[in-house]
Amino acid sequence: MISMEQLQTMFSLPVRVYWEDTDAGGVVYHAQYLAFLERARSEWMRANGYGQDLLRNQHDLVFAVRAMTVDFLKPARLDDALEVTAQLRDCRRASAVFDQAVLRGGVTLLTAQVRVAALDPTGFCPRAIPAALYGQLKALERPA
Repeated sequence: MISMEQLQTMFSLPVRVYWEDTDAGGVVYHAQYLAFLERARSEWMRANGYGQDLLRNQHDLVFAVRAMTVDFLKPARLDDALEVTAQLRDCRRASAVFDQAVLRGGVTLLTAQVRVAALDPTGFCPRAIPAALYGQLKALERPA
């Protein structure tokens, strides 16, 4: 469970649940949560000055999901207003780990830990995060 204090210091992206996000019963389809989490991580990067184009063009770098642990706690439903959080837990030389959650009205519906790998954008081979960027990301860590 995420405390109100933690929520206030975390990056949060508002998301509305649309019909296209749900199954026939009006409940968010499990795979759609992954899209919500991806958007929040991308917007976290952008809010911190590292949009996807900048990473690719200035740092010759892209991030791709390497591993993910998801705990589905409660369902989200059609028309719900959600908050999708993203917090950098650990930045390593060639990867980063994010703690994420989906909340509705302060109630945690889903928690996730996502590891992204740093890759060369041409061949998608693993590579080290450039030193200057690594230092900047390391300063944004919020260990659990």
